[in-house]
Amino acid sequence: MSTPYQEEERCFGEYRCSQCGRSWMSANSWANYGQKCTRCNINVMPHKQRPLLKPDGLDKSDPNKAHPRELCGKCKALGRFCGESF
Repeated sequence: MSTPYQEEERCFGEYRCSQCGRSWMSANSWANYGQKCTRCNINVMPHKQRPLLKPDGLDKSDPNKAHPRELCGKCKALGRFCGESF
């Protein structure tokens, strides 16, 4: 399934679970990869994505918060943390 963002760099993504309605944002969002909902454990594709360098005032990233690798489709595909340099 395609995502709104089609660049190779990671981006900022917004997610909403269709099953429980939970919403979240992630600065580790990637083109054509989803993240699992922590409540439902189903894969959710981002409904909105934008480059990290262009915040719109809603971004509230916490650099101290750990990225949940077990929920990230890109981390699973790579077999490592998706934010590491290639």
